[in-house]
Amino acid sequence: MSRPLAITATAAALAGLLLAPTRPAEACTSFIVTKGASKDGSTMITYAADSHSLYGELYYRPAATHPPGAKKKIFDWDSGRYLGEIDEVPKTYRVVGNMNEHQLVISETTYGGRKSLRNPKGGIDYGSLMWTALQRARTAREAIRVMIALVDKYGYYSWGETFSIADPNEVWIMDLIGKGPGIKGALWVARRVPDGYVAAHANQPRIHRFPLNDPKSCLYAKDVISFARAKGWFKGEDKKFSFADVYAPADCRDLRVREGRVWAFFHRVARKAKVPIDYAACKPGAKPMPIWVKPDRKIGPRDLMDLMRDHFEDTPFDLRKGIGAGPWGLPYRWRPLTWKHKGNKYLNDRATATQQTAFGFVSQSRAWLPGAIGGLLWFSVDDAAATVYVPMYAGLTKIPKAYAVGTGSFNKFTWESAFWVFNWVSNWAYTRWSHMFPDIRKLQVKLEHKFVTDQPELEKKALAAFKQDPARAEALINEYSAKASAMVVDRWRLLGQELLMKYLDGNRRDAKGKVEHPGYPKEWYGRIVEERGDHYLVRKRVQTLPARTAKKAANQNAPDPVVSGNPVPCQPRPAMAGCRDCATTPGTGGLSLLPLLVALGLLLRRRTRKRGATSASG
Repeated sequence: MSRPLAITATAAALAGLLLAPTRPAEACTSFIVTKGASKDGSTMITYAADSHSLYGELYYRPAATHPPGAKKKIFDWDSGRYLGEIDEVPKTYRVVGNMNEHQLVISETTYGGRKSLRNPKGGIDYGSLMWTALQRARTAREAIRVMIALVDKYGYYSWGETFSIADPNEVWIMDLIGKGPGIKGALWVARRVPDGYVAAHANQPRIHRFPLNDPKSCLYAKDVISFARAKGWFKGEDKKFSFADVYAPADCRDLRVREGRVWAFFHRVARKAKVPIDYAACKPGAKPMPIWVKPDRKIGPRDLMDLMRDHFEDTPFDLRKGIGAGPWGLPYRWRPLTWKHKGNKYLNDRATATQQTAFGFVSQSRAWLPGAIGGLLWFSVDDAAATVYVPMYAGLTKIPKAYAVGTGSFNKFTWESAFWVFNWVSNWAYTRWSHMFPDIRKLQVKLEHKFVTDQPELEKKALAAFKQDPARAEALINEYSAKASAMVVDRWRLLGQELLMKYLDGNRRDAKGKVEHPGYPKEWYGRIVEERGDHYLVRKRVQTLPARTAKKAANQNAPDPVVSGNPVPCQPRPAMAGCRDCATTPGTGGLSLLPLLVALGLLLRRRTRKRGATSASG
């Protein structure tokens, strides 16, 4: 997932897209929840559009009619490269972000797959597939048909993709990859997630074996198996064919940084299923995880928001642990994901929540409500762990300014942009995560709780207005989302200021504004000592008398001097018992105390001078 192609009317915007960077290697995560698995009977999918060079904004494509012979220009979503034109259809639907007016939603994750299957001359990329399908389809099944018809006619340009496709009643997962240079069409399998179950994908195809004679729940390319046979990639029985293993064989790195996110989702929502970590951890002989599982309890949008914030907490992959997390338990690792040391290759785990997220959402599609109200994107920008999901309805006719295309860009910072405000706060928090994140989380929960609490009353009013005049309902929804967006961005900008003042210069202010010095965690100090040994050790300084004084004291048989205020063992003298403490005169008759007193006086005088010099230099 990388730079999206926003449909704009200006040449300047188009020129900017042509300069867009290419797709990163690891990107995007999507969770799927069916009607029977959700708290309110809605279908839901999530998305995190992860890219180190993508600007987060909410795209808008109005409904439109087109004359006969009209064409649509296609630009690659990743690079901005012009791919050509496709035939336009007479009527297209309104699309807000990744949802259309019929509550159809599509998200994706890129897995790459066999390099030989990339078609550099294909006429349509995966991003254009998604938004073109949203403009032309009403249901998930129809969207699949539209997407396949497009790649069959124009050729598929991109790498392998997995799509989440949801309408108010069904949710499908589809794996798709091209056929190679100069060959139109695609190799694909789509499966309907059974009602009452949940699924997930994260840059790795999830469909292994699939039913060959169940068109109600499984669709696939007619040559998906025969193509593999012709290439020599598969020789077994058709029923044993695995799409994932044949078209995108995974190594241990792929499983760890990709399937690990799927395992984390299953681990959180379906403990009873006891999905082992073995496959994600690449243990020898481990079997692939199931494509879907039954959750332990019903799932709501707030649950999905928090699941998108996962860093493998309290699991073997917990990113808060280890020296890579630094002293403040930072659950992120800066790229690249892999590195080499002394001839061995190592990796950093890749969690669902990640610093390079441009935008994300949790969708709700609700069959009992009209599309404008029932379709809802809980939309966010930047890192899911440190952002706020704001309600954006399918009935929007104008995107709130802070989230709209054109307010800012990846190369233009502005305080009016939600993307830059959230990035400002999160990047500051990365410097001292364990200190600052609790402040972020507190406000995050408060705002999202307010939106979820306000949702029923708002939708009740919108539904009443819709029955009288759909335009009135749209006006109400537009006003609500605009106010919610402005409030969130304003409050988050203030939060950044509060965090700067509270944690200035490595300090921390308490509730009364008093500056405290929290220092590093105790365990981190221990690591410093373990690494450097006595390098930072504060040693006791040995204090000796001036040479002249010491010689005089020795000639007069004076006791040995005091060293750094501590008694020093003395050698026994013939005329007296061995002394145990040189700061005490042995009780022998006739021994003068004068030499000792002179020595102590000189020592005290020297210390006084030293203290005065120190005070003057300070």
